[in-house]
Amino acid sequence: MSEIRRSRPRVSALDICAQAVLEVETRGEGFTDLTREARAFLVEVGARDGMLHLFCRHTSASLTIQENADPDVRVDLLTALRRLAPAGHPWVHHLEGPDDMPAHIRTALTASDVSIPVAEGALRLGTWQAVYLIEHRTRPHTREVVLCFCGAARD
Repeated sequence: MSEIRRSRPRVSALDICAQAVLEVETRGEGFTDLTREARAFLVEVGARDGMLHLFCRHTSASLTIQENADPDVRVDLLTALRRLAPAGHPWVHHLEGPDDMPAHIRTALTASDVSIPVAEGALRLGTWQAVYLIEHRTRPHTREVVLCFCGAARD
């Protein structure tokens, strides 16, 4: 039987709720690490404890939290997404090109948003985790990701 332990609760009053928009220039299909920008946002708004929420404002790009140590993980993830929603399939929707409908399906299979706890001003990501924007279209695009922190401010 597994053993489960829980830390003591950290209770903080809601002092701030701050938002910003990241403009991300993608190079086409692939992953863009947003972790550094998310950390910089927390420093800029004076975050201590709370929740950081990221929301992608597009239907053909998405967000994920994934391993940041071995780039082969991202290669394999793209391969799997291509197999699940291939560009060569005779999709009904094709007005924006052969990569558009597969991009919408890949977004539906992943996520438009992620939330990350923040403690003492730091993202509570695991050792090998990073936050990524996944561009599902083959051409470069400008993508917008909304950052929102709600929680307690540093003293």
